[in-house]
Amino acid sequence: MTRCLLVLAHPLGDSLNARLASTVEALARDQGWQVTRRDLYAQGFDPRLTPAERAGYYATPAAMLAATLAEEKQELAQTQVLILVFPTWWFGFPAILKGWFDRVWTPGTAFDHSPGFGPMLPRLDALHEVLAVTTMGAPAWIDWLVLRRPLRRILALAILKPCAPKARLTWRALHSAEAVPEPRIARLEATLASDLTRLKRRLTCPD
Repeated sequence: MTRCLLVLAHPLGDSLNARLASTVEALARDQGWQVTRRDLYAQGFDPRLTPAERAGYYATPAAMLAATLAEEKQELAQTQVLILVFPTWWFGFPAILKGWFDRVWTPGTAFDHSPGFGPMLPRLDALHEVLAVTTMGAPAWIDWLVLRRPLRRILALAILKPCAPKARLTWRALHSAEAVPEPRIARLEATLASDLTRLKRRLTCPD
């Protein structure tokens, strides 16, 4: 059974992000996937990298794995489909999601250090598909033409490429989301349904 990890990073339980997370969770379960949902705010996730974690960053992988968040790290290592649902704030990740990357995507879990401080050695071999669903207040032309989709590039090139180079990223951004009409939300949800079907087909019949 396909293992799917859904990570939600929004503080409000009645937010648009919460709605979209519930939509994609239901769609993923309809595909027959085993879905683990991590609502970072609801579970009280602490995004702060601890002194002990930072001090152990270049320790052996086994020591790093045993240090903290062992359950979350094991989930990530086994994940085949990762779904991220979050708002874009100041054209960046919410602090709690950035902290999830800092504390869970660690040496021994997401990557290994290479000798001589060369390129990182990827460890997330099971991860094949990533679906990122984000809302932002800015209009699309600012995100695309002025800033060239900075957060998408960070996720694709600075996080996934060194840790899960086989993973394919699907990026869905809902722009001008401060006052979005229902028809636009419905269109996005229809697109997400198509995305999940396509992801399942790619996992079943890889290139």
